[in-house]
Amino acid sequence: MTDTVLVTDTGFSTPDAPEALSLASDADLTTLGPLDGVELIRVQFPSFADGRGFTIARSLRRMGYTGRLRAEGHVIADQYTMARRAGFDEVEIPADLAARQPQDQWLARANWQDNDYQSRLRG
Repeated sequence: MTDTVLVTDTGFSTPDAPEALSLASDADLTTLGPLDGVELIRVQFPSFADGRGFTIARSLRRMGYTGRLRAEGHVIADQYTMARRAGFDEVEIPADLAARQPQDQWLARANWQDNDYQSRLRG
């Protein structure tokens, strides 16, 4: 098993390693230059209790970024739905976390679009 595991709506896989822009959870997005041509942005999650990365993802999407967004670090399965709704395409977690929270726990949350209570309220 590799040191990290990539989680998507289809389950676990081995992470690819494209060139990426890495952002800390406290990154100041006003200092970023143009994001044209940036294929992947990794947003660090130093702790599952640090939710600033979700705000960064939402802000990047509002700024018009359409490339891949990856949450990287200590994101737990219970946060997968929130990560996808915030704008992340995927989550990269440590292999030891993947062992404690196997693929089925993540896949149980992969139907994040079906369980959007706001859409049901607007319905």
